[in-house]
Amino acid sequence: MTATALLLARHGQTVWHAGNRYAGVSDVALTDTGRAQAEALGRWTAGHPVDAVWTSPLSRAVATAAPACRALGLTPHREPDLRECDFGVVEGRTLAEFAERDPAAAEAFRADPVAHPFPGAEDPRAAAARGTAALRRIAAAHPGERVLVVAHNTLLRLVLCTLLHIPLPEYRRVLPRLHNAALTELRIDGGQAALLSLNTPCTY
Repeated sequence: MTATALLLARHGQTVWHAGNRYAGVSDVALTDTGRAQAEALGRWTAGHPVDAVWTSPLSRAVATAAPACRALGLTPHREPDLRECDFGVVEGRTLAEFAERDPAAAEAFRADPVAHPFPGAEDPRAAAARGTAALRRIAAAHPGERVLVVAHNTLLRLVLCTLLHIPLPEYRRVLPRLHNAALTELRIDGGQAALLSLNTPCTY
């Protein structure tokens, strides 16, 4: 099988970023900074063309991918399994606010976010499985091609840990965050995945 290059990008900055609020399934808009980040990603993609663009169905991901699609004349594919994790009771809140309300649960989350997700949240193992399966389907659909995939911070970190055989409970420590509209490049070749770059800014 011919390897596929997946260029993974977290969506641009949203209106909840300033307060570091969890935006999972909530459909929050990009800020002016987020829109500028999306335009920078579009300019980068125009100079480093891809063969296809896939996005999460959430509007912040679709809007981030839009400049790249315009630059290359591509129609984006939307993949429901690339949506962000549902963070349950912490949707729209910060970890600090949750800790004030339930310090024991917050401490358990910090110690092992997979064994102790937020109340009402999606099981991180299920999110990792659906996101990983989505990337494998995308790679299989584009053998030998370069594909831009715009999705979300927590989902992509869980998927990277799965594909790179990093213990899932370590995702917050090993990958503290993916920068908005920066690129992480993966090579998928059959069942094997290789990390080629992480958090590369779209400024060159």
